[in-house]
Amino acid sequence: MARDQRIEPADEMPDGYRRTMVRQIAQHAHSEIIGMQPEGEWITRAPTLRRKAILLAKVQDEAGHGLYLYSAAETLGADRGDLTRRLIDGKQKYSSIFNYPTRSFADVGVIGWLVDGAAICNQVPLCRSSYGPYARAMIRICKEESFHQRQGYELLMTMMHGTPRQREMVQDAVDRWWWPSLMMFGPPDAQSPNTAQSMAWKIKRHTNDELRQRFVDMTVPQAAALGVTLPDPALRWNEERGHHDFGQPDWDELKRVISGDGPMNRRRLDRRRRADEDGAWVRSAAAAHAVRTSRAAGPGTGGLDGEA
Repeated sequence: MARDQRIEPADEMPDGYRRTMVRQIAQHAHSEIIGMQPEGEWITRAPTLRRKAILLAKVQDEAGHGLYLYSAAETLGADRGDLTRRLIDGKQKYSSIFNYPTRSFADVGVIGWLVDGAAICNQVPLCRSSYGPYARAMIRICKEESFHQRQGYELLMTMMHGTPRQREMVQDAVDRWWWPSLMMFGPPDAQSPNTAQSMAWKIKRHTNDELRQRFVDMTVPQAAALGVTLPDPALRWNEERGHHDFGQPDWDELKRVISGDGPMNRRRLDRRRRADEDGAWVRSAAAAHAVRTSRAAGPGTGGLDGEA
């Protein structure tokens, strides 16, 4: 770590580092999978075939991100099925942002712009995370998240050049998603239980507050270009600091949502539980097919054993 080299799965590592990486990667993977739900609800209701195709592709990307990350967690000895059970049982968390409802199609654009924009701010530094498999997975994920952010912004720009009702929908969505987006970076540094150790282990490269400030500075000029108002009366440019001043989110709300008392917590986990139960036969069939294929091919003949 002192030489900024990557930690790889075969390297010795402290148990605390391994536990921390499993926790962070699992939470990230869960967030990608749960994050398919808010926008997935709008695939059948998107207004045009083009918008349906864009949204379907994005949701598919999120599923792929979850698979990359579960694979990275498995390099640390974690079991994917166990991680899913921990999520469903409430023993592992996912991002609080996905516990808010998508009330209009404008929400799809705002999620792309604000939520994916916040994710990019948070995740690009993770491409230099100290754990190799996680850092390498983040490179592709960040490329795709950047594309999602541009898609969301393009949708909002189209709506802002539309009817007065469409512009009202966009502003309403911005008003509802702004503060939850700021909460995505986690609690203030003084209240964050994991930041100091994660920084010392070079899992994270920036603190929660540093990333939040970067996101605000990036988003304000984009909001001006869109023609929307960010719902923060304290938001203003500070010439002395060279950054925007801004208000603080409701941190008590963040605690409530994380603890399971958000608007959509129960619905999100119920859907994830049903999907896991409904897909059990597929996983069982795939495992049986893999065993049969491996036996038929024999060791070292190009079957699954040889490929592994």
